Amino acid sequence: MDTAAAFEIDGMDAWYGTTHAVRGVSLAIAEQRITAIIGPSGCGKSTFIRCLNRINDLVPGFRVSGTLRFKGQDIYAAGVDPIGIRLRIGMVFQKPNPFPKSIYDNVAYGPRLCGITDRSQLDAQVEESLKQAAIWDEVKDKLRHMAWALSGGQQQRLCIARALAVNPEVLLLDEPTSALDPIATAKIEELLVNLKKSYTMVIVTHNMQQAARISDTTAFFMLGQVVEYGPTSRIFTNPEQKLTEDYVTGRFG
Repeated sequence: MDTAAAFEIDGMDAWYGTTHAVRGVSLAIAEQRITAIIGPSGCGKSTFIRCLNRINDLVPGFRVSGTLRFKGQDIYAAGVDPIGIRLRIGMVFQKPNPFPKSIYDNVAYGPRLCGITDRSQLDAQVEESLKQAAIWDEVKDKLRHMAWALSGGQQQRLCIARALAVNPEVLLLDEPTSALDPIATAKIEELLVNLKKSYTMVIVTHNMQQAARISDTTAFFMLGQVVEYGPTSRIFTNPEQKLTEDYVTGRFG
């Protein structure tokens, strides 16, 4: 790998009660790259990325084994604060989920939770985050308007701005464009490619073209296991596994 690893995962298994959702996953995820997680529905993609910031801890009956290191730290070790992990590793979900607040208060929510009360500091953080999410020019004159008044694509970019407002190191994205039209999808994809200069990103996507367009590396999951993991260009043009070839060429899934 030509860059440092943000995550080093070794022999990770995950269960929801008796359901074995992720099986023996071992891989390294590079810093300041986009890693795509592909595979058919129910293959463990979302479970896997939700393990990366311990958001699955909130699900009753969930448990995980193996080792998951972020920047060298075992994030499941005793004494590790999951809230601190989630501040460093942000998440954007499939359906835009702005809070029932103003555009400004959505983005300021995280910084306020982190103890920032100075108005000028909050203003600067909100503006910077909205600019990073490529939506500032569209909302700068209506920051006090309700976030729900925005279009779906704008709401998703607002959710990305909200995630960026606490200065995370990683952005996890669980099918962030599946509810959006092609124009909004293209804007999000362009945004993610630009954000790669500053952030490590892991994106779950059902869209093969999207994975091929924007990711640097791709992991193909099947039945909770990693079938193949490598540079996106190779996964899509010269996969080593027949199963991978069948999936990326649309023979199943």
